[in-house]
Amino acid sequence: MCDHRPPCPSAGSPDQEAAHLLAHHPDQGWALRCNGLLSFEDTGSLAPDGTIVAPHRPETREAAV
Repeated sequence: MCDHRPPCPSAGSPDQEAAHLLAHHPDQGWALRCNGLLSFEDTGSLAPDGTIVAPHRPETREAAV
């Protein structure tokens, strides 16, 4: 799918979200990347093979008082 040089990471690689955006719809909460990954604003995603990646937001810690 990707014709960028160097090629974007595949949908199965750890840095999959570094692929270029083909379509971005922040009003609807999703983006399609050139590796076929469908990313959602909650940080979850859907791979081209149907694999679901659960949201992976970083945990926040309250500041010590």
